[in-house]
Amino acid sequence: MSGPLTGIRIIEMAGIGPGPFAGMLLADMGADVIRIDRAAGAATPSDISARGKRSIALDLKKPEAIDLALTLIAGADALFEGFRPGVMEKLGLGPEICLERNPKLVYGRMTGWGQEGPLSHSAGHDINYIAVTGALAAIGRKASGPVPPLNLVGDYGGGSLYLIMGLLAALLEARTSGKGQVVDAAITDGVISLMAPTQAYMAGGTWSLEREDNWLDGGSHFYDTYQCADGKYISIGAIEPQFYALLAEKLELDLGQGGYSHLFEKDQWPLLKQRIADKVKTKTRDQWCGIMEGTDVCFAPVLDANEAVLYPHNQARKNYVEIDGVTQSAPAPRFSRTPSSIQRGPCAAGADADSILAEAGLGRGDIESYKQAGAIRYE
Repeated sequence: MSGPLTGIRIIEMAGIGPGPFAGMLLADMGADVIRIDRAAGAATPSDISARGKRSIALDLKKPEAIDLALTLIAGADALFEGFRPGVMEKLGLGPEICLERNPKLVYGRMTGWGQEGPLSHSAGHDINYIAVTGALAAIGRKASGPVPPLNLVGDYGGGSLYLIMGLLAALLEARTSGKGQVVDAAITDGVISLMAPTQAYMAGGTWSLEREDNWLDGGSHFYDTYQCADGKYISIGAIEPQFYALLAEKLELDLGQGGYSHLFEKDQWPLLKQRIADKVKTKTRDQWCGIMEGTDVCFAPVLDANEAVLYPHNQARKNYVEIDGVTQSAPAPRFSRTPSSIQRGPCAAGADADSILAEAGLGRGDIESYKQAGAIRYE
């Protein structure tokens, strides 16, 4: 094992979406992530979020399986789950019981709406969670309406990353206090937190509620994407005066009589945007790359996922790896002394049961008795 979290053991209750992704990132950073599955099964190379983990499959409807789960939890530093509120309590694995067995345990709860509130027990997905935060309404064009930003903003930005931040902060605190605690990581909470800079613009009177009417949402001419002669796109983010001046030079355009003074005059944006759009359409994306890439224009080609893998900068940074024939992201962020690494490919559900239980102190006879009781599931 390698990475800054080496020596930290984390129990992941198998789920979907932001929970497994959080577990993947923790495993990349060296944590020993043990996933408790409900059924055994073969490894799936394309299940990238399962990489680096170990798995045990338990029939949690059986009291013997709950006893095994509590045994594993007793030896863990943290646990996280992504069920609706109350599910873990019904299983007999709620925070009170787990913290009684392991007072230093950090107990992470990943949900969309949070542990309480009028929507806490309602079903939902990323698009619903970001819809009530102001984020979704702000993303898109005037003519097209709100556009779902994949599920990056909610599930993974406001969800996974805030869960990880909460878990790691609580683990640090537990080292001094000797006490664990519950981390309530709701996607809605995280996305609202991510909206803080936009809230600041609104408070300062520099941000409107209309889509495509602000300097960072496609409303301005200096921060947007433009279609090239070949139908492909480039991105421009020339906000600062020197970058804006260089953009005008590279485009061979006069971008306003007042130069940079026109940058934040909204009434000038439509005209200047059309002038840039017309100019960009005179060349292909590759031609514009030859003119602007690597300069201080704040420029980049808009790449699809396959193109991104082959992009020279990403290649130089070794941002992608291949495991079992599947191309995927390399670990991030990077550490100078304790580098992260992908320990192995996706785990097979239930494949590590015997070794996990042996590490927990169970002898062969004990493991066999749990097998006979049907608490452990094997393929």
